[in-house]
Amino acid sequence: MDVLVSLETFFKEVKSSLSGGENVYIRGFGSFIIKRRAKKVGRHIKKNVSIEIPEHYIPSFKAAKVCVDQVKDNVTSLPEDEGED
Repeated sequence: MDVLVSLETFFKEVKSSLSGGENVYIRGFGSFIIKRRAKKVGRHIKKNVSIEIPEHYIPSFKAAKVCVDQVKDNVTSLPEDEGED
């Protein structure tokens, strides 16, 4: 139960930092970063009209090279129901 509380607190802090415009770096694991999405024109398919999608920011995760390399070196296959989509 302590682990669950710790994880919930950690993720709450990550969300709070990202909401405040700060990236979160965890050495050897990865980074929770904010990505900027530029303004663009989209299409409302049902109404067949163009709509403007304003500039916005989204959270993203980028795994650290150490983490990626460890997974590459140790995972040889996935269970059949978890393959690539």
